[in-house]
Amino acid sequence: MKKNNNKVWIAVIAVLVVVIAALIVVLVRRKPKDDVEKVTSEEAIQTETEATPETASDATEAATTEAQATQDCFVKVTNSNSWESANGYSGQLDSTITNKTSGALKNWEIRMTVPDKTTLDSSWNGTFKLDGTTLSVKCVDYNAEVPANGNLKDIGVIVTVPSQADLKAICDSAVLYVDGKEYKGSSASSTTEATEAKEETKPKEKTEPESGTPVDNHGKLTLKGTDIVDKNGDKYQLKGVSTHGIAWFPEYVNQDAFQSLRDDMGANLIRIAMYSGENNGYCTGGDQKQLKELVKTGVDAATNLGMYVIIDWHVLGDQNPQTYKEEAKAFFEEMSSLYKDYDNVIYEICNEPNGGTTWADVKSYAEEVIPIIRKNAKDALIIVGTPTWSQDVDIAAEDPVTGYDNIMYAVHFYAATHTDNIRNKVTTALSKGLPIFVSEFSICDASGNGAIDYDQAAKWFDLIDSNNLSYAAWNLSNKAETSSLIDSSCTKTSGWTDEDYSETGKWLKKQMHGEN
Repeated sequence: MKKNNNKVWIAVIAVLVVVIAALIVVLVRRKPKDDVEKVTSEEAIQTETEATPETASDATEAATTEAQATQDCFVKVTNSNSWESANGYSGQLDSTITNKTSGALKNWEIRMTVPDKTTLDSSWNGTFKLDGTTLSVKCVDYNAEVPANGNLKDIGVIVTVPSQADLKAICDSAVLYVDGKEYKGSSASSTTEATEAKEETKPKEKTEPESGTPVDNHGKLTLKGTDIVDKNGDKYQLKGVSTHGIAWFPEYVNQDAFQSLRDDMGANLIRIAMYSGENNGYCTGGDQKQLKELVKTGVDAATNLGMYVIIDWHVLGDQNPQTYKEEAKAFFEEMSSLYKDYDNVIYEICNEPNGGTTWADVKSYAEEVIPIIRKNAKDALIIVGTPTWSQDVDIAAEDPVTGYDNIMYAVHFYAATHTDNIRNKVTTALSKGLPIFVSEFSICDASGNGAIDYDQAAKWFDLIDSNNLSYAAWNLSNKAETSSLIDSSCTKTSGWTDEDYSETGKWLKKQMHGEN
């Protein structure tokens, strides 16, 4: 019995051993909860680690794109003109913003560093502010956006600084900001590209030189409506230069000078300005014989070169042409008799009536002088000045001179002073059929000096060229003023090169050649 009991216990122990062993196996194979969480965490880390290179690449690419954008957007400021002034040097600074990206730039600002004692004289196409040594300009409503793959130009300011070198330093300091972000693109590297883009979008229409002289090719000029037409009945535009007062700058009245203007500048017209009333004017103490000889020298030189020529009775200080009417009548009697058979001579009978002179005054004067010229030169072009320094062509259009053909009316402008208000007068007069001749103009202010306004000059020539208006630029001299075409340091009286022209002279040459 004891032996059997032993067998039973052995069997029970064996079963227990098997059960315990099974439990151990189960426990060994089972992962604790903490271990599962640990593995899950490690797998997540691994997943994140594997994803990190792609995310980092995206961030790098975004940073690269932004950096490229800052290189592709920039401002270039140039000192287009400068002159010595009472307080140092004044200069015109023109800004161009270039955007070479595929998206528009909005809310731009330009900041420049300026020296102490800088003054802000005038500005356009932006809101300029001078704060200590920082000159800033912000966009205005109509130019707040710089188009994609385009540029924004004609943002200008005139400043006065202590020295001429300061102007260059200001240009070099310019930085562009867009929505407060600084853009540091290289303007130097893209200047050529910007120029090329301009040329692609607006091809130059160069004026090719004529073979033969202007007068040989076009002969006697007449009017058809408001247009000058040549001997063939084709529209023709006179493009030329006015002398300064020949009593003061007689040295420029010579054939070599006129030939230089014809062959290099591209002029087909010379205007000979003989003052009637100023110091040494024809009627105020000037040597009348000498002045008439200068006029004759000029007419003969122009004729020899096949150029057209205006004989200008230059009313200015005498204000009302009635003041020296009898002298004018005698002068034009002599000149028209002398040149009655010339196809190239044009008569301008009163330059700039002013000082309250009315159109009735001018018209009455014209009605006495025109018949004297017509008695000799039967169909020559005659230009009549208009009140307010030859601006009120709209008033003349209401009551023009009648009874004669080939009568034109003068309008004069100085682009930095005379803008839309005078252009509107021209448009009004043309719409009423009044033939207009721009017998004097410049691209500075009305004093003949001051800053050049290229933007207004361009607007004027849009009007001039679209209406086939003829013009003469003031003035052929080296006088130290902006309107002079020859640089004040140049003593040549002919044979000029580009280096000898003033900034105005360089602009005019480009304009006549169709390059502006």
